Amino acid sequence: MPEWMRGARSNANGSLIDQSHESPEESSTPHQTDSSQRSLPSPHPDRSLRSAKLAALRARLSLSSKIPLQVLARALVDPSADAHPRFNNANLAFVGASLLQYHTSEWLVTRYPRLPMGILFAAMKGYAGEPALDRIARAWGVEAAAAPGEEVDPGYLQFSPDKPTVMMHKWGYARAEAKELTKYKWRRGMSSRVVFDDPFGKTIPEQTEELEVSDARNIREMIVPDTEKNAHANLVRAVIGAIYLHCGSETAKTFIKSYVLSRELDLSNLFNFKLPQRELTRLCARENFEPPVARLLSETGRLSRTPVFVVGIYSGHDMLGEAAGASLDAAKISACINALKAWYLYSPGDVGLPSDTLAEDATPWRPVYVDIGEIIS
Repeated sequence: MPEWMRGARSNANGSLIDQSHESPEESSTPHQTDSSQRSLPSPHPDRSLRSAKLAALRARLSLSSKIPLQVLARALVDPSADAHPRFNNANLAFVGASLLQYHTSEWLVTRYPRLPMGILFAAMKGYAGEPALDRIARAWGVEAAAAPGEEVDPGYLQFSPDKPTVMMHKWGYARAEAKELTKYKWRRGMSSRVVFDDPFGKTIPEQTEELEVSDARNIREMIVPDTEKNAHANLVRAVIGAIYLHCGSETAKTFIKSYVLSRELDLSNLFNFKLPQRELTRLCARENFEPPVARLLSETGRLSRTPVFVVGIYSGHDMLGEAAGASLDAAKISACINALKAWYLYSPGDVGLPSDTLAEDATPWRPVYVDIGEIIS
């Protein structure tokens, strides 16, 4: 018997009613009403076989026929619409979040080995964060239902903005001082962010004792700021999890590369240097380069209202960076920033990933370049 049919029973008319959708009060009442009058919180799995929207979505994403339409329909049901773990996408989304964060992090680390940890966290959010996944789901043409229910077409995304849902955290710990961090604005070091926080460097809120979504859970802690955006992000994660379970890890990896890692993200805009000249000087000292020297390359309109100065930063005979500015100091600072970006955004090109060795007949692993770390100014 398929998983989505477990716990279901037939009434006198032959329709299937899930007993797990009954509330404890209804199940304990000696005189129960007719089960056919009770509506389900989400569409019945059998209706997905007759949904044109689901078939169109599977064709639009070029998904394999190995993925049943019932599973794809389950990926469209947020825990806020149906709290039962066998009928919502919480489990699939957790698997998909694990794969998504793993493949994104290994791709960033191997492709940009000199990225500072703060920029790496921001890049992770730019590729696999909730806002990015929300835009991906909307680009798929998925429409949201006005309200979840049994009568809704299974091809609609179903969620409820006023009910508890699930926020996906693959790793990380709830800090004991989480409340004080928010109240007193305590500073969090980068090392503690790596060890304790989520993949995007954000603190994880304290969780209640129960891990599954239920009526007994503290609803106030489970209401997310933007339920619609969270539901769209969980849809993408759930689709990735369904591909992994039914088609394998290689197919899931190819799907992530095609829909997530193929998007363009300008990493140079993520940097925010406070003391670029000091940081560049310490970088040159660490790498045994000659001290950086600023040289004026060209200028125009020095005595006009709009002068332009072009300054280059040199280490010996090698130019590290170049920039133009309205003053000598502005051009010098911009040149130092460009030199630091050129160092941190170094990429060895397309190199092998650790996950490539998991495939059959894979070539032996060749270690990639790993930088010794960022400059602490």
